[in-house]
Amino acid sequence: MGESTSEVSEPVSEQDLQVLAEQLGRPARGVVSVAARCVCGRPTVVRTAPRLEDGTPFPTSFYLTCPPAVSALSTLEGTGVMREMSERLLEDPELASAYRAAHEDYLRRRAELGSVAELENISAGGMPTRVKCLHVLVAHSLAVGRGVNPLGDEALALIRDVWRPERCTC
Repeated sequence: MGESTSEVSEPVSEQDLQVLAEQLGRPARGVVSVAARCVCGRPTVVRTAPRLEDGTPFPTSFYLTCPPAVSALSTLEGTGVMREMSERLLEDPELASAYRAAHEDYLRRRAELGSVAELENISAGGMPTRVKCLHVLVAHSLAVGRGVNPLGDEALALIRDVWRPERCTC
């Protein structure tokens, strides 16, 4: 299943919750559905509620759970690529426009799950003006498909030698 869209998100099963706890090292919180799966069937990205059970606002609607993907992106973040991407947003109007559209897409999809006043106009990952978290941007790309989040797509391409959605590394 490598890539999926939120429209075909699958309900989360008890087995999924067990896998998520294993992946995260703790029980998953606020999981609404599985937004993308590894080719082996394990969750790669989950959709989370905009407000957790304890009342905490939670902006990260698409949450990357696959440990090898998380690790690859953490390594990439350590190279300074987020600073470079943020600078390019200031220099490239087309990229900035596409990234703003990704922000709007993220907001629209989170609104499908409910409205949280504290999160109004706040997406995740630094969108729409900077790059703060590649994990969120890649989770967005994996959940909704390529072509929506340009910097999520770019980060996926940058880690391709280490991790990619069409190859199981679970």
